[in-house]
Amino acid sequence: MKSTLKRIGILTGGGDCPGLNAVIRSIAKPAMAQFGCTVIGILDGFEGLVEGRMRELTPRDVGGIVNLGGTILGTSNKGNPFQFPVETPHGVEVLDYSSQAIQNYRDWNLDALIAIGGDGTMHIVDRFTELGLNFIGVPKTIDNDLSATDVTFGYDSAVSVATEAIDRLHTTASAHHRVIVVEVMGRYAGWIALGSGIAGGADMILIPEIPFKWEKVYEHVLLRSKRGNRFSIICVAEGAKPAEGGVVVKEMDKKRTDPVRLGGIGDLVGRKIEEATGLETRVVVLGHVLRGGSPTPYDRILATRYGAMALELAAQGKFGYMVSLRGTEVVAVPVKEAILKLRTVPLDSQYIKSARAVGTVFGD
Repeated sequence: MKSTLKRIGILTGGGDCPGLNAVIRSIAKPAMAQFGCTVIGILDGFEGLVEGRMRELTPRDVGGIVNLGGTILGTSNKGNPFQFPVETPHGVEVLDYSSQAIQNYRDWNLDALIAIGGDGTMHIVDRFTELGLNFIGVPKTIDNDLSATDVTFGYDSAVSVATEAIDRLHTTASAHHRVIVVEVMGRYAGWIALGSGIAGGADMILIPEIPFKWEKVYEHVLLRSKRGNRFSIICVAEGAKPAEGGVVVKEMDKKRTDPVRLGGIGDLVGRKIEEATGLETRVVVLGHVLRGGSPTPYDRILATRYGAMALELAAQGKFGYMVSLRGTEVVAVPVKEAILKLRTVPLDSQYIKSARAVGTVFGD
């Protein structure tokens, strides 16, 4: 394929996840080998774009990284150029530094910039596209909550880690006859809890899409105990909430693209179960362990396909698009489709129906 591409940039924005390096590799290697491009790695996400931090990548930089977790470029969820946190004598102020980001883009003579990230990153991609920059998005998030794609890379790896944890917790819960509450990430979508809860055989799954009732939770663990099932595993999404009440917020941090930091619902569920039922209860918060480690084979393949398609779009001059998995094919969709709304679990999802069919309870 003939192309006028000479210099392309790559950045990874938002939270890290397995598969980022596989995408970087599948953009940079063919860009250098097939198009003779100079590939600029922008450091620490959009922070690096604002602050002018980058380095030119070499074939050696991107060799042998398909199996590595994290990102060789670094990332940040506090660098939105349109809402950039700056330390001042009066505290942290959030300012618009997009003009500085645009200037760096131009100073580096970029023909295209491929941004790998989740919902926050895609909103930024959309805004820069409207300002005339040549951006392409690649959907990354363990939360699997981006519209316009069937799945984001990173999700399968997170579910794999959570499932292994639930498998291990089954044995200790059984040995000590305990209720064990497992809190997983996912923000306002229950995909990780649902996927790992089904795969790990959790007895109860609590997700944001189905507000739960405390009495239903207590009834189920007591019923299992009376039936001779002397332990219960409850998988809780960090955004799960009771029917009467809101999400549990751990802290607010206005430096972040999304200032709300969720966390604590697992402790609340565990404490209330023990108080209401008298059953010994323990809580395990998996947290950032879900983001770490090597990507699964599925995510390595998907990330590679996404990166290759993103480069193809850049070579064709198709900007303002995000690569997407639709069915079995990787295609291009307008980035605006990806940010219309969060992709949460539909209440009529076959995942939910299948879980209910085997006796899993959702607390409703």
